[in-house]
Amino acid sequence: MSSEYKFLDLHGDQVAYRDAGSGDTLLLIHGMAGSALTWDAVFPALSRTHRVIAPDLPGHGASDKPRGDYSLGAFAAFLRDLLDELGIDKVTVVGQSLGGGIAMQFTYQHPDRCERLVLMSSGGLGPDVSWILRLLAAPGAEFVLPLIAPNPILRAGEKVRSWASSAGIHSPRADQTWRAYSSLAEADTRRAFLRTLRSVVDHRGQAVSALNRLYLNEELPTLLIWGDKDDIIPVAHGIAAHEAMPGSRLEILPGVGHYPHAESPEAVVGILDEFLSTEPALARKSG
Repeated sequence: MSSEYKFLDLHGDQVAYRDAGSGDTLLLIHGMAGSALTWDAVFPALSRTHRVIAPDLPGHGASDKPRGDYSLGAFAAFLRDLLDELGIDKVTVVGQSLGGGIAMQFTYQHPDRCERLVLMSSGGLGPDVSWILRLLAAPGAEFVLPLIAPNPILRAGEKVRSWASSAGIHSPRADQTWRAYSSLAEADTRRAFLRTLRSVVDHRGQAVSALNRLYLNEELPTLLIWGDKDDIIPVAHGIAAHEAMPGSRLEILPGVGHYPHAESPEAVVGILDEFLSTEPALARKSG
């Protein structure tokens, strides 16, 4: 079973994605400055029982980074077109952080394609967000970002990571943060990052909220997974969303931060397996 990248051309842009397994399809959507590699710790287990598609969103990872639209609506349209290209009709959509906001937008724009919804440390459910992202969304950040991840610091960081790995020291939370940070060394990635960030965040926090539209998905089987130590998007957002969706499930993982799938992969796989096996897929007719 291969989880290596595959590539296709979509509207003239290269799209990188991972595709493994067979059966009902899970569509995994990563967060801001992330990539499909963020799902490494859960991808093999999930693809043993399902077909799993995990793309690098436009502007991220190995996908092209055009000068274009990086709004939630544009990402949702991209996912629809990717599924069309792959011949996939319906999916359970799983989104983490920014990916959660995109997942919700996808369910609103293309409800006939969605069987279930899983939100993990999701954006788009309240204004609170880390102060770092607020600062980076401010005017002038484009002049500061090139100074944040210079090559000497990246080389030094990789040496520290290599030493820590050889010493048996591993922090999934730190690893995810480092991946996002180091991706900003590339100019085209920085430009796409800022376009994406400013489409959902300003100096006051998250500027896009789905709370007033959650009722549109009241029939859609929905699972929320959060870490109680999330310092980027607080667990209170998950609790509020759960209360706004009476039929939803909420799983709060103790001691886990913003990356439950990386920090506690066995627990997340177990929660997902139980949800997928006990919540029948919603059958919606197109049109």
